Amino acid sequence: MITRRKCLQAALAAHGLLSISQQAQAGGQVEEPLADAVRNALGRAIANASPPIPEFRDTDTRLAYLRWLGAMSSRLRKKQTEWLERKEFLQTVWYEAKRAGLDPGLVLGLIQVESNFRKYAVSPVGARGYMQVMPFWTRVIGDGDAGKLFHMQANLRFGCVILRHYIDRERGDLFLALGRYNGSRGKPQYPNAVFAAGKNWDFHDLPPVEKPADPTRPADKAPAGPN
Repeated sequence: MITRRKCLQAALAAHGLLSISQQAQAGGQVEEPLADAVRNALGRAIANASPPIPEFRDTDTRLAYLRWLGAMSSRLRKKQTEWLERKEFLQTVWYEAKRAGLDPGLVLGLIQVESNFRKYAVSPVGARGYMQVMPFWTRVIGDGDAGKLFHMQANLRFGCVILRHYIDRERGDLFLALGRYNGSRGKPQYPNAVFAAGKNWDFHDLPPVEKPADPTRPADKAPAGPN
């Protein structure tokens, strides 16, 4: 017998109002007591207003980023058809992921599972935006304005900072941290879905090319042998 809830979910899915993740992976972070030091640290991480503009230590690092951007843009084109929108989104994902010490491919996989790249996605339990952040986080470590979770950078920053917090709390165990992010700690469905989706966003850069020797520079002399 088809329940009323299933009928509603089917209707919403037909109109694109439920993301793939919301149909199969409905969940959300669970509000838990935080030590004052942890709350303050998370609050500072969220409040830092630095813009998501990548900075690079050298030209090679910048070129590697541009190759990543080009590859990810090609893969994301079906979800976000406008180039400038894709560029801003991917630049922000890369920046916020790196800032939180996360793999951008993992973050993209999580976004795919959570919202299917829908900025205004809302789950049955109230999680919001690209990374499906629960509104209580804005009260616990933000200014209480849950509407900000529909802003791209704010949502990505909250999501990345929260995932980093869970990874640290689970002492580096990504499986358990992802389960905690979804409110299903210890169950395999959600972590496995994120790991599988993350493979769509794997990026293996080209190996560094050795620069040819400068023909105008004299070759180093071999060390003199014993007399």
